[in-house]
Amino acid sequence: MKTAALLSFLLTLLTLTSQAQVTVQGQVKDAQGQPVVGANVYLKGLYDGASTDGNGAFQFSTKETGTQTLVISFLGYLPLEKQIEVYQSMPALHLTLRQDQRQLQAVVISAGAFEASDEKRSALLNSRDIVTTAGASADIMAALNTLPGTQKVGEEGKLFVRGGDSYEAKTFIDGLLVANPYNASVPDVPARGRFSPFLFSGMAFSSGGFSAEYGQALSSALLLQSQDLPDASQTGVSLMSVGATLSRTKRWENTSVAGSLDYTNLQPYMRLVPQRQNWRKMPETKAGSLVFRHKTSKTGLLKVYGTYAHSQFGLFQPDIDRPQQPVAVDLSNRNLFLNSTFEEVYKEKWTLQAGMAFTHTKDFLQADATQISTQQNAWNGKAVIIRDLGYAVTLRTGAEVQLKNYQQTLETPEATAWSGAVKDQNVAAFAEADVYLGDKLVARPGLRWERSSALDQQALSPRMALAYKVNAFGQFSFAYGHFYQTPEHDYLKYTQNLSFERADHYILNYQHTANKRTLRIEGYYKDYQHLIKYNALQLRDASAITNGGHGYARGVEVFWRDQQTLKGADYWVSYSLLDSKRLYKGYPVAAQPGFASTHNVNLVYKQMIFPIKTYVGFTYSYTSGRPYHNPNLEGFMQSQTKNYQDLSFSASYLTTFKGHSTILHVACTNLLGRENVFGYRYAASPDANGSYAFQPVVPGAKRFAVIALMFSINDRK
Repeated sequence: MKTAALLSFLLTLLTLTSQAQVTVQGQVKDAQGQPVVGANVYLKGLYDGASTDGNGAFQFSTKETGTQTLVISFLGYLPLEKQIEVYQSMPALHLTLRQDQRQLQAVVISAGAFEASDEKRSALLNSRDIVTTAGASADIMAALNTLPGTQKVGEEGKLFVRGGDSYEAKTFIDGLLVANPYNASVPDVPARGRFSPFLFSGMAFSSGGFSAEYGQALSSALLLQSQDLPDASQTGVSLMSVGATLSRTKRWENTSVAGSLDYTNLQPYMRLVPQRQNWRKMPETKAGSLVFRHKTSKTGLLKVYGTYAHSQFGLFQPDIDRPQQPVAVDLSNRNLFLNSTFEEVYKEKWTLQAGMAFTHTKDFLQADATQISTQQNAWNGKAVIIRDLGYAVTLRTGAEVQLKNYQQTLETPEATAWSGAVKDQNVAAFAEADVYLGDKLVARPGLRWERSSALDQQALSPRMALAYKVNAFGQFSFAYGHFYQTPEHDYLKYTQNLSFERADHYILNYQHTANKRTLRIEGYYKDYQHLIKYNALQLRDASAITNGGHGYARGVEVFWRDQQTLKGADYWVSYSLLDSKRLYKGYPVAAQPGFASTHNVNLVYKQMIFPIKTYVGFTYSYTSGRPYHNPNLEGFMQSQTKNYQDLSFSASYLTTFKGHSTILHVACTNLLGRENVFGYRYAASPDANGSYAFQPVVPGAKRFAVIALMFSINDRK
């Protein structure tokens, strides 16, 4: 669990509830003296703020005093930052926004994307939402699984989007591809995301139709924007039932350095709480990170982030073909990730964004006497130039290079050995423009070209998005595009006589946002071509692996969020209807894939109880049954699991200890102890009666609970 992330959020809450209230109020108008309705007004770096009403008026309470920066923003207008003095009985403020012709009355492309940042207060999700979503355990991927379009696949823990496999959803940090966004794992042991949500100031989850800047993703792109300079120096200490964290941030005028040490060991917890899995060595992780940020000029910023983690665990996995001889599995993983970016604005109209990322991952897996050693080095370099061409057009162009070196060695008890290697250089270039065609219509045409040296092929991806504003709060958006992805290393290591996999996206969206309430309805269709197809019994036969697969996914999604109706409360409801079939991998016929469920419902509720300084949250998730293949019946993928249900809870008590901010946090998943089943595994051959024995795939434990005690020590002058 990302304890440092949870600590950062909960300490913010403590600050908000430990001081006296001051009322900040006023009115926002445009240059013509008309009220600006729905503008976001907030104190910079804080969560205190409000939206303007029908008269352009706003009012909110804060516990901060003294000199503060008030930020006023509304799409279609230039953002305004104003220094104000906050004190009791302060007079009403009168503020004026100037129209931004490039944004033209809040017309923005929203088809397929859930965007959030600390600067856009009307955002659907932000880093605070991630760490306070009950059941997510501060895991970005788990929290995103409460949004429409995602599928809960509990035995893997990864992100599955709109009928797409997990490898089709890619993660980018500051525009650079992350080669390994998850911790290493083995079948039936779910993985977690590697990164803390509070490393990031903004998140944009695109479930389809995303920008031409991003490639090598068939289904979705998770775009994470890292934090800039922190507000102040701080030390954090966390003691948990599953480990400990020590962090330190030092801030100077134009520079900051932050470091953290994390240690996680589930052995004490798992010895107290009954586990269904037979562990040889409980999961243990040692990790550390270092972040350097430097403001090179008034508009320039250099950021360098590095993290290293070593994890290992071992367990006995049941073998249904040998019930009395479970397989002893041991996994060791080492991961090094480096990310460096630079951004500068030249002559107010040119913006340069450049960066490099490097990932080194090494896995050693031993299953009885079989050993598999895997090593991967991945490097990504990118440069982007953004140019404002007058007030109606913004042009974005760039190029990138991805280098991958993958090696795997297999040794078996029979003294046979096998090795495979993949080297690929992917070169890409793209161009995209936001073109404002009036006060209510904006278009984003784009084109991406890329070439893979391993495939010796190139691909051209046209993309287009449109948005039309129907009134002050609502708009329609449409997105279309071709998306290509190089096949996984699991297949390229056998043969490179393959081509790009391809998906075509069609998305229509309506979104209405007003008074801290958001309604979003979206329909989509995805056409898959050239998917990997093979005979499961001949996987190592290079001629048996082809691009002969295909499929489709279509559906309707609804999202509703309300942060206004109930005092101190925030909740959202999401629903997804999915129809998907695929003929890919070892499937003999087209069928609904085993990770896809037809109906998905999520209800997330959060409440601040001010009298007792406690923040509580509940998450209820429902997923209809997923298909699986039962060899005891005729046909393929003809059976279905029972529906999945989960009610999770979290609570945080905010206080102080010897003058230092302190938080006591408790959380529990599957509070009601429901017996969820993810699928079934069958024996390779039938018994004497002609029936195939089977065993269910279930969570490692009915529930997962955690207790944490966290302290924050702020530097004081």
